[in-house]
Amino acid sequence: ELHRLQVLKSYAILDAEREEAFDRLTRLAARYFQVDIALISLVDLGRQWFVSSRGIGDVRETPRKVAFCAHAIINKNSLLIVPDATTDYRFKENPAVEGPLSIRFYAGAPLICPEG
Repeated sequence: ELHRLQVLKSYAILDAEREEAFDRLTRLAARYFQVDIALISLVDLGRQWFVSSRGIGDVRETPRKVAFCAHAIINKNSLLIVPDATTDYRFKENPAVEGPLSIRFYAGAPLICPEG
């Protein structure tokens, strides 16, 4: 985890301005998978920061403790698929599940860079 965080910081992308290239990717993902919400997020030590997002308004980050993506990065060689977040012990009390977003399904994959 320490190595991952060091590499993340070396890219100096956290808190950067939005880039159209990333926004195009989230629009494409939402359209392809026919979903309302699509994100490209980076998980830092205490937060999940959205490089690009679609379907969540102007939210730019969330605390890591409620980030679905924090679970997706645990195993960098696999996807995390949550068919119903309301029945998954990790997420059923999450504000994104219980609140206005009403997240039910989640699919996430870790971003892999050359440094690991």
